[in-house]
Amino acid sequence: MKICVLYGGTSAEREVSLSSGKGIIEALKKKKHEVIGIDFQGTKECLRQIMDLDVDLFFIGLHGRLGEDGRVQGLLDLLKTPYVGSNVLGSALAMDKARSKKMFALKGIRVANEKLVERHLFVRANFSHELSYPVVVKPNHEGSTIGLTIAQNEKELLEGIDAAFIHDDVVLLEEFISGKEVTVAVMGNKGDVKALPIVEIVPKNAFYDYESKYAPGMSEHIVPARVSDETTKLLQEQSVLAHVALGCDIYSRVDFIVPNDGSQPVILEVNTLPGMTPTSLYPDAAREIGLSYEDMIEKLVQLSLQK
Repeated sequence: MKICVLYGGTSAEREVSLSSGKGIIEALKKKKHEVIGIDFQGTKECLRQIMDLDVDLFFIGLHGRLGEDGRVQGLLDLLKTPYVGSNVLGSALAMDKARSKKMFALKGIRVANEKLVERHLFVRANFSHELSYPVVVKPNHEGSTIGLTIAQNEKELLEGIDAAFIHDDVVLLEEFISGKEVTVAVMGNKGDVKALPIVEIVPKNAFYDYESKYAPGMSEHIVPARVSDETTKLLQEQSVLAHVALGCDIYSRVDFIVPNDGSQPVILEVNTLPGMTPTSLYPDAAREIGLSYEDMIEKLVQLSLQK
């Protein structure tokens, strides 16, 4: 087939997307597809280039805003061109951490206690919250731990809010839950969605930050995760439930914390366009069920054609 890969983009996750795009393009070529790669900048020239293309399918290798948030998906819907992954609504909901958490809670999935901080309402001198320290501070619409702070006190929290406001007008404060970070890859067409083996993440840094995610050797991925059979079953069930609750399609990756105190897992977020770099988690889960990187990409293409 003739497939266009959109990668790069303009978000804070651009470097990750460049690496994902390179991997996707190489995998598709190995599967004998004709591949066109576009570094998506959102300019009029770039949009015109996409509109003038005659391809069978788009594979979106973008991460973060203007790519993972539904806007590119909306453009492709208008062009009536199929693409790999979730539609506009599923993408937009998953990108909005606060709104997606409300959907998870309605389905009975445990979420962390939170406070939402909006730039236009934020008054530093009068700011207060009910969360106990440490507190996780992060932009509401970013991924890859961009702009994230784990604040140990009020000074660090206020500094963290300022840092997060660089990336977003809405900041999410959450209780810090000590535990094991795991992630569950989800794959399948609507009505036939399955969870892959759970991946446990062991970062070399204090927490799973940007360097731990993408620098070679800065984190260890253990597959399957070292959790009980009962917890494995629950995590896989809740991953599919979260995927479906947001209206996601074809594939996603759902992140959790398994608390050290033995309580119920806490969902962090759903990634509708998970990383596809050499150190990414989704390919690790796919390998555990016998799918090479190239076979995994091809599987996602074939699932998309069955929509």
